[in-house]
Amino acid sequence: MRAVIQRVSRASVTAGSRSIAEISEGLLVLLGVEDADTAEDSVWLAGKIARLRVFNDPEGTMNLSVVETCGELLVVSQFTLHASTKKGNRPSYIRASKPDFAIPMYERFIADLAKESGILVQKGEFGAMMQVELVNDGPVTIIIDTKNRE
Repeated sequence: MRAVIQRVSRASVTAGSRSIAEISEGLLVLLGVEDADTAEDSVWLAGKIARLRVFNDPEGTMNLSVVETCGELLVVSQFTLHASTKKGNRPSYIRASKPDFAIPMYERFIADLAKESGILVQKGEFGAMMQVELVNDGPVTIIIDTKNRE
């Protein structure tokens, strides 16, 4: 699993004119799934994100997690995180999982993140053409890949 985590002051997802999800201060997680991902990857990533200390404490140091700040969570599937640009200029998405595998892993990750954080997790609509609007706070953007455990 590959995730791009952004600390936001607000974020929302729409599909056409339909509002799907919206959060205020918290984390927006863009999630890419590949066939090599496992349940262990999902639990590890969910725990890492729930405990990620990227929010400011009273002294202005990034020392608090989304849980400690009573923040919100929004997860959006994004297969393009597994794009390969090694050959040519048109990205290849061959590493990205097909929906029959990716959807259950995406749903599992959302459940794992809710369990690890104790926060109701908002989500995008898998496979839909979505518009993601956000205000990146900081800006703070972290990339985590479960295959590298970093």
